[in-house]
Amino acid sequence: MYLKELTINGFKSFAKKSDLEFSAPITAIVGPNGSGKSNVAESFRFVLGEQSVKSLRGKKGEDLIWGGSEAVSRGNRASVVVELDNTKRVFALDFDTIKIERVVHRDGQNEYLINDAQVRLKDVQELLAAANIGSTGHHIISQGEADRILSASGRERREMIEDALGLKVYQYKKNEAEKKLEKTKENIAQVDSLRRELAPHLKYLKKQVERVEKSLAVQQELKTLYVTYLKREDTYLAHHADRLDLARRAPAKLLAELGEKLVAAKTFLRNAEAAKDTSMVIEAEEALAKARKVRADLLRTLGAVEGEVTYIKRKIASASQREQSVTKQVISAEALEELVVSVEQETEKALARGDEATLRRALQDLVHSLRAFLKRTEPTAFSDTTQLEVELHETESKQAALARDYEQALEVEKDAEAHYNHLKQAIETEAVESRQAERAVFELVGEVRKVEVELEAIDREREHINRDREEFKRELSEAVALIKSAAAQYFNHEIVENGVVVSNEVIVAEDRSLQRERRRELEKLKIRLEELGQGATEDVVDEYNKAVERDQFLERETTDLTTSVANLENLILELNKELHERFVVGIDKITVEFNRFFVLMFGGGSASLKRVKPRVKRVTEAGEEVEEDGEETAEGVELDVNLPNKRVRGLDMLSGGERALTSIALIFAMSQINPPLFIILDETDAALDEANSRRYGDMITALAEKSQLILITHNRETMSRAGILYGVTMGSDGVSKLLSVKFEEAVSVAK
Repeated sequence: MYLKELTINGFKSFAKKSDLEFSAPITAIVGPNGSGKSNVAESFRFVLGEQSVKSLRGKKGEDLIWGGSEAVSRGNRASVVVELDNTKRVFALDFDTIKIERVVHRDGQNEYLINDAQVRLKDVQELLAAANIGSTGHHIISQGEADRILSASGRERREMIEDALGLKVYQYKKNEAEKKLEKTKENIAQVDSLRRELAPHLKYLKKQVERVEKSLAVQQELKTLYVTYLKREDTYLAHHADRLDLARRAPAKLLAELGEKLVAAKTFLRNAEAAKDTSMVIEAEEALAKARKVRADLLRTLGAVEGEVTYIKRKIASASQREQSVTKQVISAEALEELVVSVEQETEKALARGDEATLRRALQDLVHSLRAFLKRTEPTAFSDTTQLEVELHETESKQAALARDYEQALEVEKDAEAHYNHLKQAIETEAVESRQAERAVFELVGEVRKVEVELEAIDREREHINRDREEFKRELSEAVALIKSAAAQYFNHEIVENGVVVSNEVIVAEDRSLQRERRRELEKLKIRLEELGQGATEDVVDEYNKAVERDQFLERETTDLTTSVANLENLILELNKELHERFVVGIDKITVEFNRFFVLMFGGGSASLKRVKPRVKRVTEAGEEVEEDGEETAEGVELDVNLPNKRVRGLDMLSGGERALTSIALIFAMSQINPPLFIILDETDAALDEANSRRYGDMITALAEKSQLILITHNRETMSRAGILYGVTMGSDGVSKLLSVKFEEAVSVAK
């Protein structure tokens, strides 16, 4: 026996707590009309999750709560607790005893508890469905509802039979699968919508990334070439600057020594020949030294100016390359059409007048208009090119002036040298002993000249190196702006050619034309990079990568959801197949039992259940409406009865008593195939006569072997079959009270 106890508190007429124990296979509840005994059956419906207040003989939730009387005030809540035995683990909970409680409040709120833990209605329904206790209430037949199974539609009757066969678990699984399938399809639609919204942006970003990738490739190529160029340039300039500094030390030291000797010789000459006029020689030598100094200064200045001219020309060449990359302005169709209309109007006016002077002026105006139109389409020159050309013109003018000054200084130096040589020759013709000091001065002056020429050559080369060093600094600043921190790491860079590291010795000995060619390649790459644009390349790539990841994620989601849809559809098909197979087998078994009980109740005749497919209308391709059988899952169940000694076919022709016997036979047949834990029958025997009451009693005795029975009855025969008898009374306070009698104990006491 699975049903142990029922506790009613505040439910309908049971204002006070009332307990019913069910320790016998058959328990009967009796009492006068209006005492509230049917409220016991309804309390079972209530606690097992009935949602229709109408089925509980009420209009709203508060109708189920004790409404009060003159003696007892009304209640604020109603609760019903049913206690079930689970030692055989019929229910899917690891407890020996299961208590299910439902509470309703005045505001209509309901609470559900399993073993004092609050749960959902769904949890209660799933727990009971596993034990063949479903929501159709086929195991609880209230007063006047015995005929419900006969008057129900084929579809409703099928639901009752499925419930009785224990197929509600499959129905729950099927409903859950259908809900998940619908939700999954909605999710697929949402994901597809998101992907459609993302596609244009992704396509745009892809084009941007392709441009960025080209820019990055040019940047990488520029970085590699730039670092190599800077490494070579720095190594070359540093080596040759050190070489020239070293090469200049010895001549500079010698020049200082010769200068000291020359000063000493001149002093000696002045002292030794004080009486003799030597001022001409000294003046000639000083004039020559001054002329040489002026010429050397001009040469250095001229070299610096030449370097500036070369640098400006290089910048102009680079800017010219950029200008060549600029395409001419595109002529719009509207502008061209305006020009054509203007020419046509001027031509028509000139032709209308017809004189030669007018035609000549018209032609001149047309030529002027065309030239003005062409001038509008010329490409815009870079403002910095014009400025550089102005600067170049000024520097070249300065160079030309310095060149003229240098030529004049060279002439002055030649004249001074010629005058000096002439005096030297004149002195050499005189007596050697009287000109010894002069010869020493001339020799020292010659040596000084030779050393100065050597130093001038070294200084000119140093000037070129220094100019290249300044250009290198400017190039390094530009490199930092273009390739960022990589430019500062050029000194750690190793140059590798054909798998071999290029040494510094090879770099410093290289022809400078190769380095100039690398410089030109750098300028070309800079122009390409400027055309592609650097922009926020990393941001664009990051955004594109995120968009691709988002699209791939959505694609995976779509794949997963599509797989889920297929799995759910397969699951629904399997559940439908399982439901149909079990339903077909169950119908056949119930038909056998139904016929047996029917024959027992009526003493003959026959009864059966038939599966009936619904007829559905379908429009053919030709536009005709045809009827055909519906799906197997939509089948209904019809009853076919044949009474003994009567030609009565069809349920509508049965009398009230015959309908009662037929419904009882079907209910008992359903209960025999898959017996529920308990069955509650509320005055289902009210329409039976004495003979049929005995047959009814025999049937419930047989039924009690498989299910626990709670009978609400007035029938003496039915009462005699019960092991426990509860009496329900109602006093003047309107409250239902319980009295109980256990027949076994009563018999033992009576003996």
